[in-house]
Amino acid sequence: MKGLLTLIRLPNLLIVALTMLLMRYAIIRPLLNAMPVTMADSPLIVTRMSFQLGWFDFLILVISTILITAAGYVINDYFDIRTDLINRGSIIVGNTITRRMAMVYHNTFNILGVIGGTYVSARIGYFWLGILFVLVSGLLYFYSATYKRQFLIGNLIVALLVAVVPMMVVIYDAAPIYKHYAATAISFPGVAILFYWVGGFALFAFLTTLIREIIKDMEDYEGDMALGRNTLPVRAGLSLSGIIVLFLSLVTIFLLYITWYRYINDNITLAYISVLITLPLIWVTFKVLTGKEKQRLHFASRLMKLIMLAGILYSLIAGGIITSGKII
Repeated sequence: MKGLLTLIRLPNLLIVALTMLLMRYAIIRPLLNAMPVTMADSPLIVTRMSFQLGWFDFLILVISTILITAAGYVINDYFDIRTDLINRGSIIVGNTITRRMAMVYHNTFNILGVIGGTYVSARIGYFWLGILFVLVSGLLYFYSATYKRQFLIGNLIVALLVAVVPMMVVIYDAAPIYKHYAATAISFPGVAILFYWVGGFALFAFLTTLIREIIKDMEDYEGDMALGRNTLPVRAGLSLSGIIVLFLSLVTIFLLYITWYRYINDNITLAYISVLITLPLIWVTFKVLTGKEKQRLHFASRLMKLIMLAGILYSLIAGGIITSGKII
């Protein structure tokens, strides 16, 4: 059991669940409570919007997303046995867990995840949305089998899939909300603002994941070079890869502050993004640019995970600001 929990990256799966819960209850719910609607059956009463996807169906959505993610981790280690032996000196698939059992876990997780995702899609009246889970599971397989060996494609796919996690929440919540209130409310503000807010977190997730994936490829340079993989560090070199990390970090910092200045503009947010995101991101970039030792790169990669977690946890502050009525 310990080997399986290590294989599926249990801490990462918990972060996936945390992300989805925070997007729903720290961002979407305060936004719904802040938007008044007038229902057709009570034209003299102004009320607030509420979730139309039940908590049990949302739980199935979270579990399904976790299962698809776990399947992705399993198949990644399945195809990375030789690389992991070179870069880390140890493996799980082929040692603690047989290759055959790894494929059993991968297929089981994927099947259950797709079934759960399709069920929730049917519950909100959009059965075809279940194809998203099929596409994601397929992308994760081909990423491990092929794309991660190709120049930048693998990095972009992982970053995109991480960004999809918060967007899944708003897609599955906004669809039934729109269907319900568009048909029953006299004045309905729409659901676009839900996508704006959650989309901001998704963009942050995309950029920080892309930065971390490049750093991880720099860390795995020796193994990827030995096996002829066409990653960014192998193709362009470690120095140019570090410059790209610097560029992406600057873009991330710029977007954080321009978003704060134009849309939020409060001191708490300014202190939060400065201390918990910007300064650590500058330190990561410094580590990457001033040394290419595996230990330094590994430290930078781990610190990026904390930066990503800080970005997710900012939703608690944002929710409080929305609830206070200062912004929407």
